[in-house]
Amino acid sequence: MPKLKTHSGTKDRVKVSKNGKLRVGSPNKSHFLQKKSGSRKRSLSGLKTLSGKNVRNMKRKLGV
Repeated sequence: MPKLKTHSGTKDRVKVSKNGKLRVGSPNKSHFLQKKSGSRKRSLSGLKTLSGKNVRNMKRKLGV
């Protein structure tokens, strides 16, 4: 069976940590920032860890 190609959009958006956890950025932080509070914008910054079925689906797309 041939190797699966890596999904190009996923490889740009998802990073794999040393321990194999998947880290993604939060959505909703690119525009309409004036109406969002500062604490909300700060919580949106940085990377979040995926969990549950999302991990399995993303790993399948990445070929990990």
